[in-house]
Amino acid sequence: MKIRLEQLNPIIGDLRGNSDLILTALEKAENDGIGLLILPELVVTGYPPQDLLENVYFREKCYRTNEMLVTAAGACALLFGSITPNTSPYGRKMYNSAILCHEGKEIAAVHKTLLPTYDVFDDLRYFEPNTTFSPVLFKGVKLGITICEDIWYNENEVQYHTYQTDPARELKKRGADLIINISASPFTRSKHENRIGMIRNHAKSLGLPVLYCNQTGAHTDIIFDGDTLVMSKEGEMVASTLAFNPSFTDIRFSREKGVEAEPRQKKYTYPESAQERQFLAIQCGLRDYFKKSGLPANVVIGLSGGIDSALAAALAAEALGTGAVLGITMPSDFSSMGSVTDSEELAKNLGIDLIRIPISETIAAYESALKPYFKDLPFGIAEENLQSRVRGTLLMAWANKFGSFLITTGNKSEMATGYATLYGDMNGALAIIGDLYKSEVYSLSVWLNEYYYGREVIPESILAKPPSAELRPDQKDSDSLPDYEILDGILTRYIDLQWNREEIVKDGYESGEVQRILKLVDMNEFKRFQSAPVLKLSSKAFGPGRRWPLVQQWTKNSD
Repeated sequence: MKIRLEQLNPIIGDLRGNSDLILTALEKAENDGIGLLILPELVVTGYPPQDLLENVYFREKCYRTNEMLVTAAGACALLFGSITPNTSPYGRKMYNSAILCHEGKEIAAVHKTLLPTYDVFDDLRYFEPNTTFSPVLFKGVKLGITICEDIWYNENEVQYHTYQTDPARELKKRGADLIINISASPFTRSKHENRIGMIRNHAKSLGLPVLYCNQTGAHTDIIFDGDTLVMSKEGEMVASTLAFNPSFTDIRFSREKGVEAEPRQKKYTYPESAQERQFLAIQCGLRDYFKKSGLPANVVIGLSGGIDSALAAALAAEALGTGAVLGITMPSDFSSMGSVTDSEELAKNLGIDLIRIPISETIAAYESALKPYFKDLPFGIAEENLQSRVRGTLLMAWANKFGSFLITTGNKSEMATGYATLYGDMNGALAIIGDLYKSEVYSLSVWLNEYYYGREVIPESILAKPPSAELRPDQKDSDSLPDYEILDGILTRYIDLQWNREEIVKDGYESGEVQRILKLVDMNEFKRFQSAPVLKLSSKAFGPGRRWPLVQQWTKNSD
């Protein structure tokens, strides 16, 4: 049997557009003599469709789309992901299903068993779980069909659930000849290794080949890398696809020989470095945000002369084109000369336009208006944040006037500790580096210069200067925060790995510093609650995958 696994990039809710993608893939597969075309989980709806699934009309349109796709299947069988109705009077209204069709008829609809409710996943909110297992017989081959989490049986990056049922093993017990998994599994910087290890473990322990087909593209903050692949029963990767792009791979399957790559089939190598993965993921996330929202490529970014805004500008220019990005520098009385000259050099190197709007007079007007009330109180956080809010207001005014898309430039370290100003530098529609710790911002910037550009595009003066918000005289980040190497180590353990204070201290960090940083993280949830969506790059990003109560006493009483 000749099988094609194709990772598509659907748009959530675009049933007509997604159907066109599927039909185009099916037509090409037919023309190429493919016997079975495998597509990702919920490719009809896009994943995750969230509360669209609560709309009765949306569900009915999905069911009619399923029927149309079944009718369209000819000599090439089609296995695709969609929702199907739960006809029982009990339980949730639908299943997350894999539908196999051939010659205009539905052969089987297999439902997802393991329904995740951790991180960004809410499957159990909408779907009824499968409780029965049976391979699907097709052309004499018993297909063991699973959906996403079904194959991640107790092998996730962070193990939230311990499942009792292993769907792949249940299918093996019932005579499956191979395991197929259609998936919508989001990217994280370490997901590839975890995914390969998990699939290899399944293949070798079951003694069956595993065919894994994953979604690609991005939906708001969630990015999918594809990484579709085929693993032999011996644990050898037979076929792969191009990460972060629509792509397919063809293989042959027989009981005698197992899975074999098609002759002259290109085998892709997954990006090795963390920096390249982050770069490709952010490009994918930003491009798809614009494409899938139908927005014109028109970005504005505030350039401070610092590393965060420099990296954000470079990433936006590479994702959308230099003509789509405008930088605005807004010096105040506390700005160093480098904040302007470094921004000018960066803009020149990138080939983007830059304008300068000094803000000293605007700040003076605010201070004058507040003088009768502030009186002789000392200069403090209110005056510091006022500068940031003036800049944020000007950027939003520009975005409103010219229909621009404001990108916020905060990093994960700042967002974690509250080292950011609400309605100031946090203004913006999307946080493209909000899941990069400050140390990762530096490493990605260096990688861009050394490996992507092959020259100094992000100026060395920006890379070398001590980070500073420049909101008071001679201010440095280190006045308020520990060195970023220490800070990011604590934050990674607390946020990403979800260690407690005692575990972090045992790992070599000073107890008082750990306690201070953890309290900063917890107390600044109110800022993150109001922040722009963050492109998810790690196993635990700020956003819908990390739900921390705003009003709580755990932080106060956890000493």
